Amino acid sequence: MAGTGDTIFAVASGAGRAAIAVLRISGPGSGGVLERLCGKRPEPRRASLRSIMECSEYVMDRAIVLWFPGPGSFTGEDAAELHLHGGPAVLRDVAASLVALGLRPAEPGEFSRRAFLNGRLDLTEAEAIADLVDAETTAQRRQALRQMDGSLGALLGGWATTLTMLLAQQEALIDFPDEDLPFEVEAALEAAMRQLLGEMRAQLDDDRRGERLREGLVFAVLGAPNVGKSTLVNALAQRDIAIVSPLPGTTRDVLEARIDLGGVPVTLLDTAGLREAADDIEAEGVRRARDRAAAADAVILLESPTEPPPPDATGHTLTIRVTTKADLLDPQTPELPGRLRVSARSGLGMTALLACLSSHAIALTQAEGPPPLTRARHRAALSEAAERLAQACAMPYPELRAEDLRLALRALGRITGRVGVEDILDSVFRQFCIGK
Repeated sequence: MAGTGDTIFAVASGAGRAAIAVLRISGPGSGGVLERLCGKRPEPRRASLRSIMECSEYVMDRAIVLWFPGPGSFTGEDAAELHLHGGPAVLRDVAASLVALGLRPAEPGEFSRRAFLNGRLDLTEAEAIADLVDAETTAQRRQALRQMDGSLGALLGGWATTLTMLLAQQEALIDFPDEDLPFEVEAALEAAMRQLLGEMRAQLDDDRRGERLREGLVFAVLGAPNVGKSTLVNALAQRDIAIVSPLPGTTRDVLEARIDLGGVPVTLLDTAGLREAADDIEAEGVRRARDRAAAADAVILLESPTEPPPPDATGHTLTIRVTTKADLLDPQTPELPGRLRVSARSGLGMTALLACLSSHAIALTQAEGPPPLTRARHRAALSEAAERLAQACAMPYPELRAEDLRLALRALGRITGRVGVEDILDSVFRQFCIGK
């Protein structure tokens, strides 16, 4: 079992004054520490109310104590939890006692790192823990939980198992060329490689939905000066983000507001009005507006209710056209097709706009079928694996094909952090009885 040999501790609950503070301990000295603090260890995984003593002289706190003998703990090591009262003095004194007993404060992420090193988590599950802690919205929480439960790791593990089998078969074809294996054996190997390659490419061709949800979307609000961009952004954010003024060109730089649309985090960009700039500062603002809009996931293009609608000059694949200041229009005025009519001041049409924006946000991030990739490193490693597998499919030389398969397996293993020659050896001996 991997480990550093020392025993660490950290507060696992939030900082500051609170009713309860959870202090976690992990390492080979955890059991001895409990005996020093509490007199004896509680029964495994059973909450017990104990007095927490300092050097057996005085009581620092009355706390709930939990004992998790390894390997049946989060880290895979002997571990414990102290559910203390959350006052700063309690935490300070207990932490000082732990240091005096030879423990050290944990480094960021060290508990999860030990869990990975001890085989309790793969890298995707460890990353999902961080994503769950950082989740702002319901959709992010669900995605993180799905990955933390091992869905992505299971998908990648299945592919790694298949690759291992394919590599073992290819190595056998190389090692036993005189066995007169039927042609169907190599044909089946090539068919299996192409099927796996198709599955990998389908996973990569997902429009980055998992990464978009984890990072959040960006919707840029564009339009002419005084069309109501800042007013709309303030209304959607439900707070004053931008200054609203009748003077054109008030917004010069790009302002940002983070909102929740259908469980998806979205950053709204309030941008400078699009027009021929009156000065260099406004010209820079217009340039930034166009640049940010080009990189955004969607553009909300605002139009004046009193002027002819301009053509969609954004060139963005997803443009949501909105006619603003609808309260100034005659109710009998027919609506233009493909436009939403809203008034941020009166609230007219805002419910429909929110529903429309939420629908687009969900469509851009909703992943059906296999669990999505959630990080750029996942995509980079899987792209390399697919590229190596494609080369193996096209390679006529068995030895070089085996090397491409080996490199594909190594790239795939970087995502979960689990790949080794032992996997290949096990498959070789089991499938082909090499050791007989």
